[in-house]
Amino acid sequence: MREIAYAKINLALHVRSRREDGYHELETLFAFVDAGDVLTARVADTDKLQQHGEFADQLGTPFGNLVTKALGVLPRSRGLDIQLEKSLPVAAGLGGGSADAGAVFRIVRESFGLPDDWRTRAAKLGADVPACVESRTCIGRGTGTELEKLAGDSLAGVHVLLVNPRVALTTGPVFAAWDGKDRGRLPTGSAREIASAGRNDLAEPAIELCPVIAEVLGALEGTAPLLTRMSGSGATCFALFESADECTAATETIAARHGEWWQMTGTLR
Repeated sequence: MREIAYAKINLALHVRSRREDGYHELETLFAFVDAGDVLTARVADTDKLQQHGEFADQLGTPFGNLVTKALGVLPRSRGLDIQLEKSLPVAAGLGGGSADAGAVFRIVRESFGLPDDWRTRAAKLGADVPACVESRTCIGRGTGTELEKLAGDSLAGVHVLLVNPRVALTTGPVFAAWDGKDRGRLPTGSAREIASAGRNDLAEPAIELCPVIAEVLGALEGTAPLLTRMSGSGATCFALFESADECTAATETIAARHGEWWQMTGTLR
């Protein structure tokens, strides 16, 4: 069995308030790129995980990985031996660990079926995990776990360039640096309309903590995309393009000027 852990991006992310439990009320437009980490699994007597790839050494021990945690919350008659090819940077605003967990849920669903309360189990692993299980464009509310489908999505197939300056930026400090100001609700309409009129309220605090993000955004804006924005709490930024040629040209431009930055391309699912 082979599953791609699709990279998550936030086409818009509106932070509305701080909650008493330490979390934040937010409204976000989730979207997913048809590229990411790759999980290969086979049925085994016991659960096993081996980690490979460019960013595998940043994951620590397999026991703390969200793949292992996802396996631990899903009842099955047999174990799964999983190979994780880690191609997404860690602490990058792409939901990498959540995407990996989402891929595990899909593998288990295909092989054994999921329990009726799988959404609750997914949410306990992380706010992005429920959205990552289906990995389709949707709206997230609350902490991001209350999902709403979008009708007539107009962004599927749009080309995406992801760029990360190879700087890890953990979520907690970015949310802590948010100024607490409610700048308004998520717009309504199609995915394209919401993305165009939306914003990322974490961009400013993330740039304060990691100034190179502004440089990444500026470089992407210079490639004349449909839209460029920081994803999640950073530091990855993305640009959207109508054509593959435009996306390829932007990729080559960024690589020539900033060869040290990480890049990945794909299309929205």
